[in-house]
Amino acid sequence: MVTVQRVRVRWGPASRGAARANTRRGLDRPVFLPDPLPPGEVVAHEVLFDEANGYRPRDEVLADSERDPGVRLMLRDGRLIVSRAAGGSVAYPRRMPASRLFTLAPGEVGRYRANFRLLVTTCPCNPSWYYESWTVHISNGPVDPARFRHGPVDHDVDHRVSLYGSSRRR
Repeated sequence: MVTVQRVRVRWGPASRGAARANTRRGLDRPVFLPDPLPPGEVVAHEVLFDEANGYRPRDEVLADSERDPGVRLMLRDGRLIVSRAAGGSVAYPRRMPASRLFTLAPGEVGRYRANFRLLVTTCPCNPSWYYESWTVHISNGPVDPARFRHGPVDHDVDHRVSLYGSSRRR
């Protein structure tokens, strides 16, 4: 069983300033997995904190779904290869091809963090966007419902960038 939890925070361009950033700070942290999880080869727990509804969490659990949780998964010889999915309507960072993030041995957990400026419309005459911050946890095998929230993680990839064109400073 592979478990994926993607926690997304979404906001509009009017909320880019520091005061609004404080409102959403920390919302992209992992949450407890539902217990029990439904059976399936791949179970995805999608959590969205959207400014449009006051950042109240909305979540759903999908088993063996075709829905894209932001990563591509391939099981080979018991090891789970996790790759970044190619961006669709991503305006920034520039659309990038899929690339390998990490490989999980059985029992391991990986974390992928990223943020995006996404296009609402594709019309160049009226570009409109929104922003998302993601934290994605993936386990290769059964996982304790609290492990994504409290760790540990075996692999950690952070692709967050400044959404205004420069690398994020640490």
